[in-house]
Amino acid sequence: MKKHLNTLYITSDDAYVHKERETFVVEVDNKKVFQAPVHSIENIVCFGFKALSPALMAFCAENNVGISYLSENGKFLARVCGAQTGNVLLRKAQYAMADDELQALSIARPIIAAKVANYRNLLLRHQRNHPEDYSDTADSVASVMGDRLSDIRHAETLDGLRGIEGECAAMYFGVLSSLINNKDFEFKARSKRPPLDPANAILSFLYAILANDVRSALETTGLDPQVGFLHGLRSGRPSLALDIMEEFRAYLGDRIMLNLLNLKQVRKEDFEIRESGEVRMSDGARRTVLEAYQKRKQEEITHPFLGEKMTVGLLPHIQAQLMARYIRGDMKEYPPFYMN
Repeated sequence: MKKHLNTLYITSDDAYVHKERETFVVEVDNKKVFQAPVHSIENIVCFGFKALSPALMAFCAENNVGISYLSENGKFLARVCGAQTGNVLLRKAQYAMADDELQALSIARPIIAAKVANYRNLLLRHQRNHPEDYSDTADSVASVMGDRLSDIRHAETLDGLRGIEGECAAMYFGVLSSLINNKDFEFKARSKRPPLDPANAILSFLYAILANDVRSALETTGLDPQVGFLHGLRSGRPSLALDIMEEFRAYLGDRIMLNLLNLKQVRKEDFEIRESGEVRMSDGARRTVLEAYQKRKQEEITHPFLGEKMTVGLLPHIQAQLMARYIRGDMKEYPPFYMN
C-alpha cells in the first residue's frame, strides 16, 4: 500500500523553491513563506515555469518526487522525473493489451460504465438533496443514462463505446446548468480550448490537476501513463492517465466545481473574459479551487471495491495498483471507482 503524501502547488509568479537540509522551502521576495519535510511531499506542481534550485531538482529525480509544469489555466506542459524504474514485464503486457482491441475493450467498458454511472449519480444526488430544484429534463437524462449502462457493457468495438460515451456526456452537460443554484453563473455547454465561462474554466483547471495526480500514481506502479486503452496513442498525451481519470471526473471535478459556485466560494469578479472569449481565473480563484481540491483529498472514504477506509487523495494510487494487478493477470477484471 502506497503511503498517501501531499502535493505542493506553486502559484506565485515570484516563488523560488529550494532544498534546505531535509525540508523543501518556498520563498517569495526572499522571504520564507512555506517549509515542509521532504518526506511529506510527493509531487511539486508549478503553474508557469517557476524557479527551482538544481539541488532540489536532483533530489526529486533521485527520490521519485515528480515536478510538473502547468500553464496558468492548468494545461499540462511538462513533467520532470528521474530514471524510469518500473517493471518492464508489466509494461510489456500493457503494450500487448493496448494493441489488442478486444483486450483494450474489456478494460475500457468498465471505465466508461463507471464514468456514466457517476455522472448519473451526481444528477440523482442533486435531485434528492435539492427537491426544490427538481428538473424533469435532468430526471429524464438520468433515466436514459441508466439505460445506456447496458449498452456500454455490451459494446462490441472501441468506436462504438466512444459513441455511447459521447452521447451520455452530451446529455449530461446539457442539463448540468440545472445543478448550478448561483444565479451569477451559468453553464451553456462544455467548452475546453478555450473555456468560455467560469464553470468551464474551473472544470478544465480541476481536470488538469486530476490528470496530473493520476499520471503520478501510474508512474509509481511501473505502468506507462502514455499507453491507454480507451484513449489512443498521441505524442505527449498521457492516454492511460486520461482513461482512469474518467472514473473521477464527477467525483473530483464536477462536484467540487458545483460546490464552489453554489456555496459562493468564488465570485464573478474572480474571472476575466479575454477578447477571444476565453475566460481566465484570477490567482485568488486558482488558490480557492486548489484549497477545495486539497480539502476533498483529505476526506475519508470507504473504497467501494476493497471495502477499506482511506483518504480520497489515495484513490488514484489504488486504481493504478488495481490496473497493474489486472494487467499482470492477478485479477479477472479491472474494478473501476464508483462514487456513492
